[in-house]
Amino acid sequence: MPAAETICIDGLSIECRWFHPAAGDAAGPVLVFLHEGLGCVSLWRDFPQRLADATGLSAFVYSRRGYGGSAPCDLPRPISYMHDEGLQGLPQVLQAAGIGDHILVGHSDGASIALIYAGGTPARGLQGLVLEAPHVFVEDISVASIAAARVAYDTTDLRDRLARHHGDNVDCAFEGWCGAWLDPAFRTWNIEPYLPQVDVPALVLQGVDDEYGTQAQCASIEQTSGGGARTVMLPDCGHAPHKDQPARSLAEMAAFIRALPDVVAAS
Repeated sequence: MPAAETICIDGLSIECRWFHPAAGDAAGPVLVFLHEGLGCVSLWRDFPQRLADATGLSAFVYSRRGYGGSAPCDLPRPISYMHDEGLQGLPQVLQAAGIGDHILVGHSDGASIALIYAGGTPARGLQGLVLEAPHVFVEDISVASIAAARVAYDTTDLRDRLARHHGDNVDCAFEGWCGAWLDPAFRTWNIEPYLPQVDVPALVLQGVDDEYGTQAQCASIEQTSGGGARTVMLPDCGHAPHKDQPARSLAEMAAFIRALPDVVAAS
């Protein structure tokens, strides 16, 4: 596993890690991984390395503020936190890391942030989107599952398990995510207006058994994304395709990425 590094944004430390393909020097865009609402660099485990090896591209993974080894965040997080990340945070990270051409690989909150960025900023250098279990609007199933996670955090060892990855940021990570999603005002959260402005292809991976969202999320993206989108529904799979169905997810992602026009020479 490559050593963790840091970049500095507005005087604050952001944890990051680079993965380079084992075959040699990478050519082409960088795969930029955007983690879920309880994720961070370490929770991606070896999947970025595997996708780098499968595509011949380098991968960049980072923990958003309040997660993993990054600087803590203020609580409560605003219900606009994904908009803030997509419109401001991600462009700052790309600039600080010196990343030009890129493909975003986002999971859950990270997938939503990717769509906000793609449809709400100039997104210079963006060549494609890989979206795992994205949310574009709020569903009852999402709120119910997050409410159940709230109970688990208070009554089981969930906090201790998350602390192994988030350390002192464990409460920033959980409370920031859970508090925003369970705020009654969050029920009106909706990023569908960004979708027509997305002008790059997208691959959507969704588990048939996803406990946080339904295929209606994918249908909305397919029907309105300006760059075109294709959904792959994965059986025996919950909210994290790269964990529940790693081989299939890797194959689907790698095939999509290698088919992008500017990646052919790098595959």
